[in-house]
Amino acid sequence: MEPGVGVASRRVSRRDFMKLMAASGIAMTFAPFVEWGRYLPNPSGNEAAGKTKIVLASGVTANISSFPVDHAEVVIYPKTNDPVLNKEAFRTWQLIRLPKEMGGSKNDATAFRLYSMVCLHLWCLWRYYPRRPDADDPTKIVGGNGACPCHASTYDVFTGKAYGGPAALQAPPANVLPRLELEADPAGDLWILPPSWNVRGNGIVGYGRYL
Repeated sequence: MEPGVGVASRRVSRRDFMKLMAASGIAMTFAPFVEWGRYLPNPSGNEAAGKTKIVLASGVTANISSFPVDHAEVVIYPKTNDPVLNKEAFRTWQLIRLPKEMGGSKNDATAFRLYSMVCLHLWCLWRYYPRRPDADDPTKIVGGNGACPCHASTYDVFTGKAYGGPAALQAPPANVLPRLELEADPAGDLWILPPSWNVRGNGIVGYGRYL
């Protein structure tokens, strides 16, 4: 099984779905007025106040020297000591090392992207598909994008913008995935920088952001 398949392909639970419905409805009504960090399940409080080292599901720290090019892993952020909370869709992110053609071979944080896995259409969890030969035509390369298994919304992993499927038909900011900014330390370990939870910053999970 490819990394992230089990988590990315599942649908959001009924509990998470209701949370997302409520958050989206409020967002559309009050988006210009609300300081979102106070209300999101991933708030800009103490648990995300400083830089956070990225630890993968295997328990290994994400490092530039060991994370493969054109590869993705699921990351929980912000992570708590409660395993139930850590299963919330709002906390599920996809760490992607870009394909070589998009700069993934660079030995710095620009080779990586970290996007919310909550699809902006109807909130299933999308996943990353590496570049590979097409099964029907081996001379053709497919993949290198994010795609939702529910309604085929497709995302450009370089920018996080939807370019196919129903999410691509939504108006900004609801067509661009929330993204967390990264940096690498001298040892090559990757860190998440403190986010700004608004549509002109890192974005609103389940709602989107402006490019």
